[in-house]
Amino acid sequence: MFGSRRPRVLAALCAALAVAMLASCNNRMGDTAEGATSDTDASASGKKPNIVYVLTDDLSWNLVKYMPHVQEMQKKGMTFSNFFATDSLCCPSRTSILTGQFPHNTGVFTNNGDDGGYRAFLKNGNEKKTFGPAMQRAGYRTGFMGKYLNGYQPGDKNGTDKPYVPAGWDEWDVAGEGYHEYNYELNENGKVVPYGKAPQDYLTDVLAKKATSFVGSSAEEKKPFMLEVATFAPHGPYTPAPRHKGKFPGLKAPQTDAYDKATVNAPEWQRSLSPLTSKEKQGIDRNFAKRARSVQAVDEMIGQLEKTLEDTGLADNTYIVFGSDNGFHMGEHRLRTGKQTAYDTDINVPLMVTGPDVPAGKKVSQLAENVDLNPTFQDLAGVDSPSGVDGRSLGDLMHGRTEDEWRDAVLVEHHKAASKKGDPDAAPKNAGDPPTYAAMRTDDSLYVEYTDGEREFYDLDSDPEQLTNREASLSAEQRAAMHRTLTALQKCKGAESCQDASRTESNSDSGS
Repeated sequence: MFGSRRPRVLAALCAALAVAMLASCNNRMGDTAEGATSDTDASASGKKPNIVYVLTDDLSWNLVKYMPHVQEMQKKGMTFSNFFATDSLCCPSRTSILTGQFPHNTGVFTNNGDDGGYRAFLKNGNEKKTFGPAMQRAGYRTGFMGKYLNGYQPGDKNGTDKPYVPAGWDEWDVAGEGYHEYNYELNENGKVVPYGKAPQDYLTDVLAKKATSFVGSSAEEKKPFMLEVATFAPHGPYTPAPRHKGKFPGLKAPQTDAYDKATVNAPEWQRSLSPLTSKEKQGIDRNFAKRARSVQAVDEMIGQLEKTLEDTGLADNTYIVFGSDNGFHMGEHRLRTGKQTAYDTDINVPLMVTGPDVPAGKKVSQLAENVDLNPTFQDLAGVDSPSGVDGRSLGDLMHGRTEDEWRDAVLVEHHKAASKKGDPDAAPKNAGDPPTYAAMRTDDSLYVEYTDGEREFYDLDSDPEQLTNREASLSAEQRAAMHRTLTALQKCKGAESCQDASRTESNSDSGS
């Protein structure tokens, strides 16, 4: 009986093997030895998914309520509520996003000088580590638009004979000083193009047109694409589009429990901060309203991108990722307008994702960080991350799958800049400018070590606004354990090393 069926069974097995081998071959098209196909394939159709990443500048959580398209992303997709920046400063944060590495591995800690800015980025070999070349090798059409890194200028030639376009990008439309939204230049694929002060020159709108055009041309080419659109909004001077100048009349800044409150047991750099004056409070209200107006064009751009994806039939196979390089404080802890601290106002930033098989209306509470974005994009493209990446793919989490072994802590490392000259993020004298520090944020605590020897510890269960420094109440064992974990994080290199370093020691009660 079994003998009569064997030829048919063998034939069926051979056919199945042939189909499997053909599918495996197709799935690996475009991969190289530097990135083998991974297990994550987000598209039910088997096609490589498209990715649109919208990165804003200094956008804090309290602006999301003024962005209806971003709020709709939260309803349609997933929100990472515990997503953090490796440093609350533009250039080191953006370098971590591009490379998937911590500042101690990129060598970019500030916005200028020997340890920061575009020159430090190039000097330390970071350009070849960005996700652009990796995605291009995986068969993607790649685009980068808007803000790159502090110190970059569109006319830079970097030893070539024309304005330089980094390897790995098929479309390059990048500005230098675009903070005012007008009177800027773009390096458009190797040609410097000036823009003026006409309404149609408003930078965020120009980026929106170029982004939707890129999506349309990619659809025509029938090629998967990876697009990053990096706006200058809502960075100061918080310039809104002309059509939004009168929006939100009378809007005032939100006042949390930390607003105009001095930190109890504050570190030295905060002790001279005086209460906010009436004039300063009015200025904070005025600037917050301008920030809310300046993100309206960003929100509209997201809507335009969504419509273009629908019109081209690509919406069901495209991830849209929305985020910010760092947060922003406006009066909390008596700190004047700015960033750079280790407090949640500055390091906890929005991250929303919509796309294939992403559950609607879900929140992810696991600790995630901007070093995770590089490996996530490569994972979604079907490519394994290089071993040098410090972060981990969020692919499983964004598809509703749990991770049994996830990190217990994220690292924040910040250097006080040696010079404020030419730095758009330099803190004013009375703003509160922290010295160099390293910090460790867990689910329920924040621990900070400053180079001047001071320490901070906040129990977030009882003190979510981080207003009472309880470092003095820690036991010697608790203090030593936190120091060991933080030190290990500062030395880690590569995803496995950094994952091991992020595991906190079990005996670590709050000390409150």
